[in-house]
Amino acid sequence: MTALAVHEETFGELLRSWRQRRRVSQLDLAIEADVSSRHISFLETGRANPSRDMVMRLAEELDVPLRHRNRLLVAAGFAPAFREREVRAPEMGVVRQAIDKILHAHNPFPAVVVDAAWNLVAANEAAMAFFGGSVSEELMKTDPVNVLRMTLHPDGMAGKLVNLAEVRAHLLQRLRKQAEASGDGRLGELHDELAAYTYPGVELNVAHVPGPGDILLPLRVRHGDAVLSMFTTIATFGSPLDVTVSELAIETLWPADEATAAVFNGGG
Repeated sequence: MTALAVHEETFGELLRSWRQRRRVSQLDLAIEADVSSRHISFLETGRANPSRDMVMRLAEELDVPLRHRNRLLVAAGFAPAFREREVRAPEMGVVRQAIDKILHAHNPFPAVVVDAAWNLVAANEAAMAFFGGSVSEELMKTDPVNVLRMTLHPDGMAGKLVNLAEVRAHLLQRLRKQAEASGDGRLGELHDELAAYTYPGVELNVAHVPGPGDILLPLRVRHGDAVLSMFTTIATFGSPLDVTVSELAIETLWPADEATAAVFNGGG
């Protein structure tokens, strides 16, 4: 039997894919990159080969993630420009210090660090206690632990979410947009997995209609006889030159009312 040949995407195919993903015309890209639209067309069809500088310039204009910029470079015949180090690598010490300081300073409120696929990289003590009290041991022991899976899995936070339908709709929409924007197949697979979860007795087709006093969509979690109301913020590293660093995000949870703050401060 003859082995099937594996098709490797060319630079032109990758460039066209990212241009279409960003909904940019050849003319618009050419104007931003200060080249002719004819040259962009030739690059996409393989009639012209890009220089290393041109690959980097087009990738910057299309806001291509660093991981995929390396793929563009390799497809064009050049070596990757961006390294991918483990978070625990010795040269990543300054990054770990920054992460540790942010996580520690955010106690007694939960904070986590996730990678591009929402896998847990680090967490502070408050987050471990928060998730540990609401998520099954099986989910907490998975490798890697996925924060979105912990949130929406029936054996995870979903069982305690008062506004599950609203939170689910928001997270699935955000995840779908991230999958489309990043070109990361893992996010598409995760989206399909989370969307397939069922919650007997829960009406999921309920849209949140903002009221006059709404500012943010809160995460409302049952806590004994009370309901904790929280919102999140997400921070990333500025101007990263490492693939791993570029994909890290720090998500912090904040109390949305004084009663919730009191619980985390030891008052409930």
